[in-house]
Amino acid sequence: MEEIYTHIANLGFPIVISIYLLVRIEAKLNMLTESINELSKAIAGIK
Repeated sequence: MEEIYTHIANLGFPIVISIYLLVRIEAKLNMLTESINELSKAIAGIK
């Protein structure tokens, strides 16, 4: 039983951290994509 807890601790924690970071990065990537699109429109309007 102790071995199962060790495996959960060794695998579960990195999985949870990875999922958390991916969710946070996804939101920032969406904001970055929107900003790039707005910048492209602004540059196209200048020409």
